[in-house]
Amino acid sequence: MPKKSDMNTRTMPPPGAAITGALILAAAGVELAVNLPGHLSYDSIEQLFQGRSGVYNSWHPPVMAWLLGLGDALIPGSALFVVFDAILCFGAFLSLLAFASPKAAWPSICIAVPCLLTPQLTLYQGLVWKDVLFANAAVASFVCLAHVARVWPNYGQRVAAATLAFTLLVLASLTRQNGVVVLPFAAAAFGFIVMRHSARMRTGVAFGIVALIATALAVLAANWLLNLRSDGEPATREQIKLLQVYDLAGALAAEPTLRLDRLSAKEPALERALRTEGVRLYTPVRNDPMASSQIVEQAMAAANDDTVSSQWFDLIIFHPSLYLRTRAEVFWWLIATPDIEASRPVFTGVDGSADEMRELGIAARKDARDLALDRYGKFFEHTPVFSHFTFVILGVASTVLLLRRRRPEDIAMFSLLLAAFVFCASFFVISISCDYRYLYVLDLSAMIVLFYLTLDTEGLFEDWR
Repeated sequence: MPKKSDMNTRTMPPPGAAITGALILAAAGVELAVNLPGHLSYDSIEQLFQGRSGVYNSWHPPVMAWLLGLGDALIPGSALFVVFDAILCFGAFLSLLAFASPKAAWPSICIAVPCLLTPQLTLYQGLVWKDVLFANAAVASFVCLAHVARVWPNYGQRVAAATLAFTLLVLASLTRQNGVVVLPFAAAAFGFIVMRHSARMRTGVAFGIVALIATALAVLAANWLLNLRSDGEPATREQIKLLQVYDLAGALAAEPTLRLDRLSAKEPALERALRTEGVRLYTPVRNDPMASSQIVEQAMAAANDDTVSSQWFDLIIFHPSLYLRTRAEVFWWLIATPDIEASRPVFTGVDGSADEMRELGIAARKDARDLALDRYGKFFEHTPVFSHFTFVILGVASTVLLLRRRRPEDIAMFSLLLAAFVFCASFFVISISCDYRYLYVLDLSAMIVLFYLTLDTEGLFEDWR
């Protein structure tokens, strides 16, 4: 077996990994062949329309519309965006072959094949969704950090890998509203890697803090620049208000006698709407039935934002157990997927606003290929493949192995899993729907870390002993 120092500095994987690499490339080719030019839902069509028009709204992170607009300017439609997504995802898998030991072929194949056959890779990589872009960018960024540790002796390669890592982190943070939670974990991983190679704690801490501050400033600057082309609508404030009203309706559904003194005094119309229509239509599965009620919608739109926020904070401060029970039920539907069909894990084809599709020159689509992909995805709906708990278990097991081995590159992969766990946990506070795609980063992170571990099983077991 080669020395670890040799494994860390080589630029090409050993011959035994060629089979795995060929399988990954073949899977990427098949994925693009069966999915291009991509599957677009209502939100996807809206973001493509904004990208082409150059005017974004803030209901969705504008970076998606910007990227779609860039690709659309070269080749009309979403094809280039889908290719970019595929490069991030399958490129991350391919690059990990640089960590493979000479005897890694069969263990890595045994993990790569089932991963590549999952709908999470065969179908989701063709979905024009911000959740997929976020997962790909976040995973690829931590993989780049692992490469920083691998190529550390080479200054040029080290700088290139670190630059790419934090560029992708900026993209990930811009893609999901709660995506910024990954930044501290990446910065900490970078700091630990620097500390391990410099043998100086202060140096590692300094580099980690600088990386965090620089990346956060880059996110703020990019977001500011993108919002210069916003339509000016206060969509973020509306999203927060919707979440707060949803929580209040859930609390009333659980405890009808709950007093809403602030709403009663200042917004009686909203209180009446929540006690009647809100309670009747509330479900922890998703906010759509309640939010679609004209009575609730009109009362919510007319209500003062500060009054709603104050009532929501009163719920948290004076009725914490009720608030936690309400949020726990919503989060359970998201993480546990008790009714997988309600989580809408499979989508194929093209469907969206008729007016926007007409202006884009895109027709609704549900052809034979879409139907075949739909059947393929739904085949896995009631199996562990479409269960976030499956990937939680895989992630926890991988975390234990990484913590036992503790190579510098392992720090990056451990941090990836930790960041994915915390990102998913953030939905305990903000979730208003149980869509499977929201936690897609958990599935992808668990698969890529498990694949990474199989690339050097001999070294792993040596360290275990």
